Amino acid sequence: MDYLTAGESHGPMLTGILTGMPANVPIDIAAIDRQLTLRQNGYGRGGRMRIEHDTVTVTAGVRAGQTTGSPIGLLIKNRDYSHWQDIIGAAATNPDHLREVTRPRPGHADLVGGLKYDQQDLRNILERASARSTAMMVALGTMTGQLLNTLGIRALGYVTAMGGHRLTAAPVPVDVAGLTTIVEGNDLRLPDDRQLAAFHAVVDAAKAAHHTIGGQFTVRIDGLVPGIGSMQNWRERLDGRLAGALVSIPAIKAVSFGDGPALGDEPGDQAQDDITWTPAAGYGRASNHLGGLEGGMTNGQPLLIHATMKPIPTQPRGLPTVDVRTHAAAQAVNERADVTAVPAASLVAQAMVQLTLAQVITESFSSATLSDLQTSYRAFAQRTEDRKD
Repeated sequence: MDYLTAGESHGPMLTGILTGMPANVPIDIAAIDRQLTLRQNGYGRGGRMRIEHDTVTVTAGVRAGQTTGSPIGLLIKNRDYSHWQDIIGAAATNPDHLREVTRPRPGHADLVGGLKYDQQDLRNILERASARSTAMMVALGTMTGQLLNTLGIRALGYVTAMGGHRLTAAPVPVDVAGLTTIVEGNDLRLPDDRQLAAFHAVVDAAKAAHHTIGGQFTVRIDGLVPGIGSMQNWRERLDGRLAGALVSIPAIKAVSFGDGPALGDEPGDQAQDDITWTPAAGYGRASNHLGGLEGGMTNGQPLLIHATMKPIPTQPRGLPTVDVRTHAAAQAVNERADVTAVPAASLVAQAMVQLTLAQVITESFSSATLSDLQTSYRAFAQRTEDRKD
């Protein structure tokens, strides 16, 4: 399984191609659209979200609600393109209307992208580097999530901290099924909506101070059998693939699993997950400090992945920079941006985790059709289950 996206922030559309999806997977397009709406609607989002109302169009690979086994084509139209087609369009020719960007924003791809691709107008960089592209990642990830659901695997991303303010209590309930209604029912994707007002106040204070804030989030995955991934080669280690997928999301600067950095402060006999066994349940763990991963493989515990998002680099008050044409000191360009996008990032991360797990599972098991995949996956699960005796 592989995927590719294309499209600029203010271009006519985002496009995506997904290959390697098994045939006969039921696809719920309305469910994909719901996730796209959730990506847009978080508290602290900016004016662009009032313009776009994202929906996905499937252009290939799905017929009568099921995948055909062919490459799947997706597109999401940019409604804002009507205001930009003379500026960003392939046929745009009038320099007076190109809205050239020559003052790069610190923390963004503007300057280094311009140097790499020999661009004086940095709009050619920022249009593609924009997090607008994550809308297509959500569509692709939600589609592969529907495949995972047929195997009993479910994922959920939720916010745990914003602007230095953290959840004051652990999520209850702690499973994906119980948390989804709570997380998707509030505008910050918090697992405890009783703390919503305190987090709203943090966002409001940042907006009043004219700056942006980052935060932390968790992606939890339930239903994975032991042994997904491998210890054989570095490319096959599941934690490496998941970490790589998450740091590919714009503004993500740290990823950890389980207790994460705190493990470095613990003595060795308290940082592991003691192995248990009972006749009824077979092998288990007394804790989940390692976040469901040992030796680059799932161990049957819930998978817990944590990530940190830096504050959005586009500031209401542009930061000090240099004009790339004149080399004179300047103030960075102020493109339209959000106060925070941590809730949206948690949903994008959920999608990226679903994509990565779907890749690993379809690589590991026969997957020409959904029936093939279910049969081979369940046979593997049964083999590991039989080892409990």
